[in-house]
Amino acid sequence: MTGELSPIDKAKFVAAKRAADYVEDGMRVGLGTGSTAAWLVRCLGEMVRDEGLRIKGVPTSTRTAQLAKEVGIQVVSLDEARWLDVTIDGADEFDSELNLIKGGGGALLQEKIVATASDQMVVIADIGKQVETLGAFPLPIEVIPFGWQTTQALVEETLISMDVLGRTSTLRMNGDTPFVTDEGNHILDLHLNRIGNARQLALVLNQMPGVVENGLFIDICDAVVIGYGDGKVEVRDINEGTVEESRLDFVETDNLFTDLAD
Repeated sequence: MTGELSPIDKAKFVAAKRAADYVEDGMRVGLGTGSTAAWLVRCLGEMVRDEGLRIKGVPTSTRTAQLAKEVGIQVVSLDEARWLDVTIDGADEFDSELNLIKGGGGALLQEKIVATASDQMVVIADIGKQVETLGAFPLPIEVIPFGWQTTQALVEETLISMDVLGRTSTLRMNGDTPFVTDEGNHILDLHLNRIGNARQLALVLNQMPGVVENGLFIDICDAVVIGYGDGKVEVRDINEGTVEESRLDFVETDNLFTDLAD
């Protein structure tokens, strides 16, 4: 029951519920990865079941694909869809220009490919993800396993000349072994604390041999849907320059969301 959800989960739920309004019958929809995006997938699944919504979903990870199939969404590959009407995904951080840090779930490569193959990218997040300057959340970069320690040393050396406060990095682990992405790569988390020039950093990182992609999403997000624990929802559209507020009431009935975990 939504009434049993924590304030953070309520915020995620109302953001996802509002973002579902961007999806119309017949659309090809990019489905993000992570706890907030999972709420959106569940909301869309409910619309498919109860309202007859017909969409084709392009997941950004194997776990999102599994969830989408479970709730009745038709899943296709990006190659099959070719181009998407909208991608809806979460974010680890966003700033006032709707630049993002993504990749906390390790799916940043597929997320960025799908987002840039869309007419519109919408981010759903709770208000806690808003920051004045990106960088408090560790910046993930996906690197190939071959020579990853050499790549790590090169990245840390390059960070000396970047406008950042921290320059350490750690290999993301999954228990006692390195985390492996859906593409078979590793993740290095850069602990930067503050990123002064995100655009420059994104370009420099992607020029390094061994780096596949970085978690900075610059000029990709078109709108952010921000949820609050009291049911308030705020929609900021960077292209229209608008901010809209609304409120969603919680219905004290069983729903599809109580089994979702962070």
